[in-house]
Amino acid sequence: MTQDELKKAAAEAALDFVIDGSIVGVGTGSTANFFIDGLGRMKDRIRGAVASSEASAQRLAAHGIALFDLNDVTELPVYVDGADEIDASLAMIKGGGGALTREKIVAAVADRFVCICDTSKQVDVLGRFPLPVEVIPMARAQVARALAKLGGRPVLRTGFTTDNGNVILDVHDLKITDPVRLEDEINQIVGVVTNGLFARRGADTLLLATASGVQRIDAL
Repeated sequence: MTQDELKKAAAEAALDFVIDGSIVGVGTGSTANFFIDGLGRMKDRIRGAVASSEASAQRLAAHGIALFDLNDVTELPVYVDGADEIDASLAMIKGGGGALTREKIVAAVADRFVCICDTSKQVDVLGRFPLPVEVIPMARAQVARALAKLGGRPVLRTGFTTDNGNVILDVHDLKITDPVRLEDEINQIVGVVTNGLFARRGADTLLLATASGVQRIDAL
């Protein structure tokens, strides 16, 4: 199977977690796009969706799916999104597409976070994928110095601005053995909006696409 076929298989499996009559939280990225396309086939069974990015909102709207502002939603049974890396505890690095802040906000509201990905995203230790950190533009240099003191090598994502109007520093050369601690430590740096570690609120369920089928792994 190609990687796109694996991504689609995981996304299709996530449709089983959608509750009829509910509003669905939807992530961002290539795997989430397959989920959005699947959601389009069952749009008459749901009230609508909350999108974690402008790109996902546009794709949902193109399928005729009603969009809700998260501030107007009191209940979100499930949030479905991919990951750039995920470990055995279902902690993740996310934000390769630059939507980490909104993804983290929607995930915080959802009752269940379903992560959809293929086996290439599964790692023993997080950090091979550069950790995205969303930063207020005027704080970029001082945040970069603070991240360097933590042992990382921050690189500005050139030519990119988040949906929130901020910049992203991608932090290379990290070996993240305690993702909860590092998530908290980076978020305490003045000027950081948030970082791409999803450890305090990791996935509840991982749907991992393999050549032999989609495996379901639930958080302990």
